Amino acid sequence: MDDPTLSNQRNQSAPATPRLNLPSRMSDSSFHLENVPSRSMHINRLLNSSYNSSPSRTIYSDRFIPSRSGSNFALFDISNSPTSAEGKEDGSGTYHSLLRAALFGPDTPDKKDPLGPPASRNIFRYKTETKRPLHSLSPFGLDESVPGISHSPVKAPRKVPRSPYKVLDAPALQDDFYLNLVDWSSNNVLAVGLGNCVYLWNACSSKVTKLCDLGIDDSVCSVGWAQRGTHLAVGTSNGKVQIWDASRCRRVRTMEGHRLRVGALAWSSSLLSSGSRDKSIIQRDIRAQDDFASKLSSHKSEVCGLKWSYDNRELASGGNDNKLFVWNQHSTQPVLKYCDHTAAVKAIAWSPHLHGLLASGGGTADRCIRFWNTTTNTHLSCMDTGSQVCNLVWSKNVNELVSTHGYSQNQIIVWRYPTMSKLATLTGHTYRVLYLAISPDGQTIVTGAGDETLRFWNVFPSPKSQNTDSEIGASSLGRTTIR
Repeated sequence: MDDPTLSNQRNQSAPATPRLNLPSRMSDSSFHLENVPSRSMHINRLLNSSYNSSPSRTIYSDRFIPSRSGSNFALFDISNSPTSAEGKEDGSGTYHSLLRAALFGPDTPDKKDPLGPPASRNIFRYKTETKRPLHSLSPFGLDESVPGISHSPVKAPRKVPRSPYKVLDAPALQDDFYLNLVDWSSNNVLAVGLGNCVYLWNACSSKVTKLCDLGIDDSVCSVGWAQRGTHLAVGTSNGKVQIWDASRCRRVRTMEGHRLRVGALAWSSSLLSSGSRDKSIIQRDIRAQDDFASKLSSHKSEVCGLKWSYDNRELASGGNDNKLFVWNQHSTQPVLKYCDHTAAVKAIAWSPHLHGLLASGGGTADRCIRFWNTTTNTHLSCMDTGSQVCNLVWSKNVNELVSTHGYSQNQIIVWRYPTMSKLATLTGHTYRVLYLAISPDGQTIVTGAGDETLRFWNVFPSPKSQNTDSEIGASSLGRTTIR
């Protein structure tokens, strides 16, 4: 029955408004419909909970709203009592609180949205058999600053074995910072210069082969595998570079050009670069009859580090003059010069992950690893390692690198780039760790020192899984001799 007072006020301007069929416990104020001159007034009345009308008034509508009196509230874990929601926060409120904390911080006051949903629970809500953690409601994941939320366990950092899985005796392995006597081929064969001989160790079969003997008047100063195939370059103390076919143990040719020992070698396809104590770098095309194509003479002391970039466009050279130079394929003068190191620069490594990213390490008086962007010609960062940096190599599987060190700690460090946080520090060598090479699968490194040992370490994960052991690392721990 209509309210007589309200009916008398409105019967002159508009006919009686139909009433919604609502449960007795719900107020019809939020659903009151009538003809109003303005659409905005109609919306405001729908949203304004303070708008009151007579509860005895009957309103009819063409919209069906089911009565909740017959609903099974226990099925949805919701009480039919209007006071059941008091004292505990509903799911929507929890979500809004988490969202507000994620966007504006945990100290943001809880402001009630006047246009937001009513505080009562919605019956049409899914009930899950297992309760979801509160942080799963946040669209931004975990936030440690939000109190009262249990977080899922953080993934443990990758563990690097602290001991080598294999040790090889390497008699007569020289303790000379300026030499490069160890290299690992794409065919999984390790080349080592011992005295005046070069030995090959097959990582799959552990077979040792003597490749060459330079004689009593000469000695091996550097070895370097071609990027593909079985050709090995050998730099000698007499200033010559020999090319050997390792598959047939046969010398292909001997090239001259240097006056003093050749301590650094770097391949770029068929182009071979050699650095010498005579301060020069010689570029050689092994397909041509001439011994060399060009000579680069910008260093003021012995060239002890050489590395081509992965795209074969840039050559980085380091010398005992504390300089780091970058050359292109056709330049006779360095296109970039870096003079920040205060000691000899032997350790050089190009990143396989980012074009133009170059790492370099200085000797005893410097002890720093520096990073350069050769594309923009900028110095990116510097890390003081506390000891002589002898070698650097990047992982091709993850954005990490390894450095080997001499005075005074003789350690091997695995770094995560770009944070330069230490993943592991490996010890075992009793002399400077002067030699370093990485396996073709990118998981294993081999280190050599003046203690006449070669040690094999599993330091990097495989490209597919961090828990997969490499083919090389599957061998059991043992100690043999490479001769």
